Amino acid sequence: MNKIQIASFYRRLAASNPAPTTELCYASPFQLLIAVILSAQATDVGVNKATARLFPVAPTPDKMLALGVEGLAEYIKTIGLYRTKAKNVIATCRMLLDLHSGEVPDNREALEALPGVGRKTANVMLNTAFGQPTIAVDTHIFRLGNRTGLAPGKTVVDVENKLLKVTPNEFKKDAHHWLILHGRYICKARKPECERCVVADLCRFKGKTP
Repeated sequence: MNKIQIASFYRRLAASNPAPTTELCYASPFQLLIAVILSAQATDVGVNKATARLFPVAPTPDKMLALGVEGLAEYIKTIGLYRTKAKNVIATCRMLLDLHSGEVPDNREALEALPGVGRKTANVMLNTAFGQPTIAVDTHIFRLGNRTGLAPGKTVVDVENKLLKVTPNEFKKDAHHWLILHGRYICKARKPECERCVVADLCRFKGKTP
């Protein structure tokens, strides 16, 4: 896509969803961090069901740490890889308390030092919790970037860097949410719903449905 097409691509997504945000439920940066850690290889719906029980009991790092690994595991056992995630979350809570006075850091290096936090999770936090213009590339955005021709790349980092390069500044803050929601509900992996797509005429996908 050229610059004019890319700008039109984002304008249309913005018009169809003026205030995009995450579908994870949270009431603080800490809760968002935990929800994002839990969401790896799991659905937002499944995570929200678990955290609806967990967050009222353990809304802060100290209270979650007090649950311990086994106590936390009981709340999240419906989520895939829950034992590993429970260990990571408890270790993260301990680090937040020991190194950051119980607050979630707002810089990439400190975030990625937390157990269970990789580049994608750090990008989500920097964007959604702290309003920074980062783009977290998950499977949906990786697929969409390549399929549409918006930001083709062989790796997640390739697609992320290309998106940051081609996305107009005015759209960068919300780009992550527009793209992930479009990939999740319209530009689906197996059967994209091109007939409902607001950017279908701009898309380079050869398998577009009529």
